Amino acid sequence: MAPDRQTGAVVKSLRPQNYNEVLYVGHFFRKGVPVLMDLSDVTDAEAKQIVDFATGLVFGRGGAMDRVDRRLFLLQP
Repeated sequence: MAPDRQTGAVVKSLRPQNYNEVLYVGHFFRKGVPVLMDLSDVTDAEAKQIVDFATGLVFGRGGAMDRVDRRLFLLQP
């Protein structure tokens, strides 16, 4: 995959600090940039909400989501 023109990144790595930061996950994913989402800094309840949001995002776009580790997910458009 060619690097994203605006960020220069092939994969955007994000570590949300709370559910409100899921906005950034959606922003990059909708631009077609794969997102590596690290949920190690959020509570279990917030992690579940973020994963639920990401699942809907991936489903709506016809992408894929892989669990890399316990709290690490790769979203692919």
